Amino acid sequence: MAVLAGLAAICGAGNAREAGPHDAVAGVTPKYVAAPGFTEEVAAVLRLAADQALTVVPRGTGTKLAWGAPPRSVDLVLDTTRLARVVEHAAGDLVVVVEAGTRLDTLQETLAAHGQRLALDPPSGGTVGGTVAANAAGPLRLLYGTARDLLIGATVVRADGVVARAGGKVVKNVAGYDLGKLFTGSYGTLGVITQAVFRLHPLPAARVYVTRTVADAAEASRLVQAVLRSQLVPAALELDLPRPGGPATLVVLLEGAPAGVPARAETLVALLGGDARAGEEAPPWWGRHPFGPDDIALKIAYPIADLEAVMTALAGAGGLEPTLRGSVGTGVLHAGLPGDADPAAVARLLGTLRQALRPWGSAILLQAPPAVAVDRWGDVPALALMRRVKTQFDPAHRLSPGRFVGGI
Repeated sequence: MAVLAGLAAICGAGNAREAGPHDAVAGVTPKYVAAPGFTEEVAAVLRLAADQALTVVPRGTGTKLAWGAPPRSVDLVLDTTRLARVVEHAAGDLVVVVEAGTRLDTLQETLAAHGQRLALDPPSGGTVGGTVAANAAGPLRLLYGTARDLLIGATVVRADGVVARAGGKVVKNVAGYDLGKLFTGSYGTLGVITQAVFRLHPLPAARVYVTRTVADAAEASRLVQAVLRSQLVPAALELDLPRPGGPATLVVLLEGAPAGVPARAETLVALLGGDARAGEEAPPWWGRHPFGPDDIALKIAYPIADLEAVMTALAGAGGLEPTLRGSVGTGVLHAGLPGDADPAAVARLLGTLRQALRPWGSAILLQAPPAVAVDRWGDVPALALMRRVKTQFDPAHRLSPGRFVGGI
């Protein structure tokens, strides 16, 4: 009870409590939940956790909490949802400073009122901090990149409670920028992100989706290469494959000025041929993962030219029929399988994919039930360096222990 009393003294009596089953992180139930409201309170919580040797897992809305390996232990869930303020929006400079617990949809509504957006559209939604921690991105990653590309500054709190700031509010300011990159995609293992500074983009005045049915893997690869070699500058290039070996749907998003987008769309329809057609509405699956919260999920990264090899490997998945969807223009796909799929078959599929993707690609098991007992990350060439970085930032390995590659 002394720990709970200390957390309540920092965060307020209503913002610290004992944890319950619904607070579990990938099946591991914590002892406490604390919801600090300011960076200084996050620092105080982490100092208390350090003093009491508590393991800590940060959590926003929890949309990506099942991603990664289950933690070796978790004593305290640090809930960031009270850190939900837009600190500064410099509309003239196309820059926003926002707290990590802010929901992405709320931030986009605020920015849209000024004709701007943060060009991040991860299917999982969630908070700013969770998006950065997982380096999550959606269809717009083709033109605008991921969180790592749009982040120009960050405030983080180390495991010992020390606050560190990197970057700035000017896009050209690169001082400390590498710290922001380091924390992006670190799955909460290096520190707790409390604020992020992003560069923004104007909202497009016009959007058109060009859709084409694709017969097989070879045709999909050919069409993707044709779009990428063109001068049409697509904002997104997505593929949806409900069943391996079956027909797929390729959709290209064009954005820009009303005077130019229709002509570009007409050119694209001619380039794609077949049943290509243009429309103003996205397909129902656009911007959604091909898996649900109880499904098995894979993330596949590959050289763009290897799309056919990836689709072929999935088609021969040994009785499994994963649904495939993602950004074929950037070489990132997600695959979904039912949660009760045979664990041995899932392990074989991962092995097949990793073998086909060597040496430049990867197949990550994002989420799965405990019965799928395989290495979720596969070979990581820089693992020794990553372990040294982890030890430098978190010597006692108390932050999200075991969640990341190599048990980091």
